Amino acid sequence: MELRMGSWTPSIVPNGDDQNVYLVVNDFGQHGTAWCETDVEETDLENVITDLLDGQYNSPARVVGFNVAERWARDVSEDVAEEIQRRCDLQRTDVPDFLQDFIDRHASRDPRQLTLRLV
Repeated sequence: MELRMGSWTPSIVPNGDDQNVYLVVNDFGQHGTAWCETDVEETDLENVITDLLDGQYNSPARVVGFNVAERWARDVSEDVAEEIQRRCDLQRTDVPDFLQDFIDRHASRDPRQLTLRLV
């Protein structure tokens, strides 16, 4: 059997698993934005948030989640930004510099929300 590569595109969907997948779009400046390559086993939300906090992405533009089996896809950047901010607040640390633009763009903090950060 011969496989014609002209119209074939490799799938990023895990092998038939019904799971949520989260991918980061990184801003590479003058080179544009691109999906960041990641291992299929590392595409759950917790790993993506941990990788963001660990500096695995130098300039994240957005995070997109999808589930092919459930037929949904959406930009989850706001949720991720707010979770990162929440974790930093709980640890009483500042958001890392490399994530500050991402947080500023996507977190919609309620001005009535209290922060745990001490002055």
